[in-house]
Amino acid sequence: MKLHEYQAKKLLRAEGVRVPDGVVVSRPERAEAAVAKLKGPTLVVKAQIHAGGRGKGKFLDGARRGKGGVAVVKGHAEAADTARQMLGATLRTLQTSENGQTVRKVWIEEASRIARELYLSILLDRARSRLVIVAAAEGGMGIEELAAEKPDAILRVALEPALPGGGWSLYVARRLALGLGFPIRSATAADFAALLRALVALVQKRDLSLLELNPLAVLEDGTLAALDAKVQADDSALFRHPDLARLEDPHEMAAAEREARIHDLSYVKLDGEIGCMVNGAGLAMATMDLISLAGGEPANFLDVGGGASQEKVEAAFRIILRDRAVKAILINIFGGIMRCDVIAEGVVAAARARGLRVPLVVRLEGTKAEEGRRILASSGLAITPAEGLHEAAVLAVEASRSAKARAGRGSAGRTR
Repeated sequence: MKLHEYQAKKLLRAEGVRVPDGVVVSRPERAEAAVAKLKGPTLVVKAQIHAGGRGKGKFLDGARRGKGGVAVVKGHAEAADTARQMLGATLRTLQTSENGQTVRKVWIEEASRIARELYLSILLDRARSRLVIVAAAEGGMGIEELAAEKPDAILRVALEPALPGGGWSLYVARRLALGLGFPIRSATAADFAALLRALVALVQKRDLSLLELNPLAVLEDGTLAALDAKVQADDSALFRHPDLARLEDPHEMAAAEREARIHDLSYVKLDGEIGCMVNGAGLAMATMDLISLAGGEPANFLDVGGGASQEKVEAAFRIILRDRAVKAILINIFGGIMRCDVIAEGVVAAARARGLRVPLVVRLEGTKAEEGRRILASSGLAITPAEGLHEAAVLAVEASRSAKARAGRGSAGRTR
């Protein structure tokens, strides 16, 4: 789960991390009163969306069309006017779709007197099963380019969770401070060690999978301040942090992801053309791999779980059919706790309600598999059964290619 910048900064402030004073505005008519609480004259107005690169992004409409999502302004009147222009407008960045995202909140903060910009993050490295600190002496919006062009400039330290402090130590802090160019006995190095300790504790206490400060600024007085903050919390741990769960912004989720969350489905949109419905995360990953091996690309990851109801299956099918990029659907179910006849009934109900506009390949094995196959066969729907998983993947890829070929011929005919 992602947090907005203003929410992340509130978490940081509670841990003693210095962040600029600011206000959040969600209604244009309240912008002027909100800005009046801040000191001027220079203020920074930031669009709040769950995507990076806001400063380099461009608004697609409104008074700020063609301008970026971060603006440095002079005076309270200009700040309020800029906030009103951003609210309700659509911002596109390198991390959004081509359609961009609607700005529903704006964060306005007091400008800082910056001497240097750094990069600092703590993230979960799943390959190592460790938290890893990533730092660079060059922060700001170009961190991705820096990693590509000068990989040696990126500092990485993996934390050992069995050690006191969750792996934080003065040695680790000093090692990174030196790499960032701080004199070892300077006040800034000491400030950095305290900051790092607070951040590691916050990540562990709050079950965060990512905490990124970009930039982490060295101010003109030598102190450190988080000028931007990105936080992602582990969805599986939110039951331990109901206050964090309440911060989720449903407007920042795609419609399919919102519906999946309502029905307790694990869904991730991908860029392919074959929709997948599978029970079990491991089987879902294997199914996606086999689709790729057969020459296709999965359109989604969708795990309906081990004991899905007919209603949940119908919801999953609706989500897949709503994706216009899907040219074929592969349903792969191994009935353990899950009953294949329940899956079949859900698929038939959803297909009849929504209309089956793409080829459907189904592979059922396990509990009540024969009953499930009979339900599908007697449905009158154009469903292709598959005996094995490899066969199912090949049939789905072939069906997808045929559907795309037909669509291409249709487009050519309309053009003529």
